[in-house]
Amino acid sequence: MINNVNSVSSLSMTRGLAAIDKDSSTASSAAESAANDGSFAAVLGNVANGAVNTLKNAESMSFAGIKGTATTREVVDAVMQAQQTLQTAIAIRDKVVSSFLEVTKMQM
Repeated sequence: MINNVNSVSSLSMTRGLAAIDKDSSTASSAAESAANDGSFAAVLGNVANGAVNTLKNAESMSFAGIKGTATTREVVDAVMQAQQTLQTAIAIRDKVVSSFLEVTKMQM
């Protein structure tokens, strides 16, 4: 399942989700370093990587909960954060597709 998400990440599907991941300083520092590059593709790629990391964290926390090494609260927090990340990624994807369709409708 995570490999499918990684393939989406390699296509530079992005999320402006570093703001959602408030507890993660690495996601915000990755977004800042991408912003310093000045490349829109770099920013999108780093945001997508942050989304993938959030989903991986939720999956590993789920396994830790099954093993009994993580509390129920930790598992629920990780899964809810992954759900919020996924919903944001879907909303961004919908906006990108909508924008693309609007551009293709324009007369040349």
